[in-house]
Amino acid sequence: MSRSSSKVYDVAIVGFGPVGQMLSLLLGRAGHDVIALERWPSPYDLPRAVHFDHEIGRIFQAAGVAEEVRAVTDPVPDHYEWRNAAGEPLVRIDWSGDGPSGWPTASFFCQPRLEAVLAKAAESRPTVTVRRGCEVTDLQLGDETVRLTTNGTDGAGEVRARYVIGADGANSFVRSGMATSVTDLGFFHDWLIVDTRPHEQAEWSPMNWQLCDPERPTTIVSGGPGRRRWEFLRLPHESVEELSTLETAWRLLEPWGRTPENTTIERHVVYTFQARWVDRWREGRLVLAGDAAHQMPPFAGQGMCSGLRDAVNLAWKLDLVLDGRADPALLDTYTSERSEHVQHAIGMSLALGQVICVLDPEEAKSRDARMIATGADPRHALPPTPPPVLGDGVLQRGPDGGRAPDTGHLTPQYEVTHQGRTALLDDLTGGGFTVLTDGTDPWESLDATDRDFLAGIGATLVPLYEDNAPPDGYLDAPGGYLPHMREHGHVAAVVRPDFYLFGAAIDGPGLRELVGQLREQLRRPAATADRTPAPGPLTAVAEQ
Repeated sequence: MSRSSSKVYDVAIVGFGPVGQMLSLLLGRAGHDVIALERWPSPYDLPRAVHFDHEIGRIFQAAGVAEEVRAVTDPVPDHYEWRNAAGEPLVRIDWSGDGPSGWPTASFFCQPRLEAVLAKAAESRPTVTVRRGCEVTDLQLGDETVRLTTNGTDGAGEVRARYVIGADGANSFVRSGMATSVTDLGFFHDWLIVDTRPHEQAEWSPMNWQLCDPERPTTIVSGGPGRRRWEFLRLPHESVEELSTLETAWRLLEPWGRTPENTTIERHVVYTFQARWVDRWREGRLVLAGDAAHQMPPFAGQGMCSGLRDAVNLAWKLDLVLDGRADPALLDTYTSERSEHVQHAIGMSLALGQVICVLDPEEAKSRDARMIATGADPRHALPPTPPPVLGDGVLQRGPDGGRAPDTGHLTPQYEVTHQGRTALLDDLTGGGFTVLTDGTDPWESLDATDRDFLAGIGATLVPLYEDNAPPDGYLDAPGGYLPHMREHGHVAAVVRPDFYLFGAAIDGPGLRELVGQLREQLRRPAATADRTPAPGPLTAVAEQ
């Protein structure tokens, strides 16, 4: 039986894991016709990713699933610690409390439970269609659409869409249809992952840590509520086949007091940790996200986090392009911004990996002495890594035409009060572009064209006050937005839908110029057809 129709979707997403689910949800909430194609007939019901940070919590909030996600996660109450064989701390990273985004600094979860939340939310959107057991076997690029050939439980079929996103993992089929190259840093280590459910309730302190013992480097972390994960580095004399057995898993768990009598093993599998990224994430109507675009070791817990950052960056740009409010060339900034940014996560993961993946006793001894001398301070104990800042893209320009200082940084989210309601900023504004101003005076420089443009892209004007806020004003929290803005001499700041700073202004005319720059960067040129970049690698700069 053949399954096809004349319908043209706005976006077809190949892969329906967390990244594909988030893209489906965000684009569906924006009203776009989305179809997600997942090759497997049912969700994978075993753990994989286990960690997300405060920024990712804010993305869940933007997707409308904040409370559902909180219900299936454990926030970290203490620090992430790295110890040597003698138990001395080498690195201690504070993961306690809330981070700058108004969410816990670090949270742990069981991926099937998280995916269930995201899938339910995405599938509830009237413009989102999900087909499971539907494998994409061919793609053909046209001038206006991409045609996908599928094969699944209900037979062969065809799907057409204006854009196709490959969120289909490290062995991406969509990526195979692109001419992009890959930058590979040559990091390859095999680790046995053992996911468990301890039978007893216990307090694990610290909740998450690494044993940097050259005899057997080991990771011990939460696997979400009621679960624990151990990871064991494969030693040179061991084969992957030997390490993969259930008997080996129990043998390595035994020194940790885990036996079949007090623990259930849910999964044991050997993974090869790698560090690489695709050089071009978009070619015409094909776009990559998540593991299809980059892979990294798990030591910083940033694999899925990076994929969800891809999703929110790409979603707001596609939203504007699909509606004709921005030129398709806007999508090229997805690569330039995210590729450089993800290198921070990869760099941090590698730096941590270089600490733990040491098997030579003398080298480990030297490492221990150097790191202990820093007082386990991660700022000094670890090698320098690229800063967590977006690469060049949709950002304020300075007088010389280059990006203005401090743009592309993640902005914080504070609680504010508006019309008697106190909540995190995004809950009051509904997300999207946000224009923060010190009172309403900066607005006076905006003319009707500026205001119409801001309304057209769904921006919210947020006049902030320290006290005595008028009915339409927002009462800032102590130590919130206004002290930071005033410290830098700013009266206004434009925040993008992915929470990164577009730019700031020192006065009303500066705000008008800032809005004008945003309009210029998003505007639609006379030629409206998608412009397909020529094949070839995008130069990636890693500041290491």
